[in-house]
Amino acid sequence: MKTKKIPLRMCVGCQEMKSKKELLRVVRTPEEEIVLDPTGKKAGRGAYMCQSEQCLTNAFKEKRLEKALKHQINEAVYNALRAEIIK
Repeated sequence: MKTKKIPLRMCVGCQEMKSKKELLRVVRTPEEEIVLDPTGKKAGRGAYMCQSEQCLTNAFKEKRLEKALKHQINEAVYNALRAEIIK
């Protein structure tokens, strides 16, 4: 019997490989907008992050999210992401 392969992605905050379903996807859309993608299917460049405020803080402090999305991210976007994660 064949075992199903579980897709793994690296969290930009803690740098750990985890199952894709455990992580949140942050997307830079073709319109250069940074949004949270709960479905994981939006078009654009994506980065994955744990659903913890600690990982978001690490990603912001070390600019890992900016590097992963290849786009400058201002603090207002981080605050919006933080509000979504805390929900």
